[in-house]
Amino acid sequence: MCRSDVRQAVLAKNDDLAARLREELAEQGVAVVNLLSSPGSGKTELLGRMLADAVARGVPVAALTADLATENDAIRLARSGAPVQQVLTDGLCHLEARQVRERLAGWLPEDTSVLFVENVGNLVCPASYDLGENLRIVLMAVTEGEDKPLKYPTAFGSAHVVVITKTDLAEAAGFDESTFRANVHRVNPGVEIVRSCARTGDGVGTVLDRALAARDGAPAHRPPLAPHPHGHDHAHGHDHTHGHDHAHEHPHQHTESAPVA
Repeated sequence: MCRSDVRQAVLAKNDDLAARLREELAEQGVAVVNLLSSPGSGKTELLGRMLADAVARGVPVAALTADLATENDAIRLARSGAPVQQVLTDGLCHLEARQVRERLAGWLPEDTSVLFVENVGNLVCPASYDLGENLRIVLMAVTEGEDKPLKYPTAFGSAHVVVITKTDLAEAAGFDESTFRANVHRVNPGVEIVRSCARTGDGVGTVLDRALAARDGAPAHRPPLAPHPHGHDHAHGHDHTHGHDHAHEHPHQHTESAPVA
């Protein structure tokens, strides 16, 4: 079997498991939101604000956060009052459906309606792995450069929603928002782009509303990338498929999971 065939087999196995996970969670009334970004985008801070907002609204949410090492992000997120678990990937640069399913077993609170999954900080490998999500949100800070969507078309091209973070720094960073928006829409025409700032709370409620809409079965934006040949319908009744323009073969290293009280 050639290397390309091995990669496709790895992705196909992951997608099959992700489809089953999506169906299982739908039966429990749970929608999954997958958050992707580069390191330093501010997604942990934004997610913490969203979790706190959800708790204040009385919405039962939970979160998994993934890192190569340390439980720092889980500790930060747990301050929101929502149930949080840390997944330590021990060097693996992305999460897979297998890891999510294993971590949820025996832990996910029964009343959970939205599960947020904070992926490893990386816009390359995570973009190719369906985690059983109903909504994929890709985030980018104003400090990262307006051409990032063109450099990482798989990530931005598979997003249901794109979020601009750290907008309070836009002027200092010389961020050209109109150019960024044009670049996003070159790889993902029509996708919604939300401005946010975790420090001020701007946009936090909007992003949370999109997650709740996915939970309630609202039709999601269709990313333009070609779906997998064995694409699966979304658990809430609308299509949910991800196109991938590349695949990565990684050794399956030992994955640790750490609970946070």
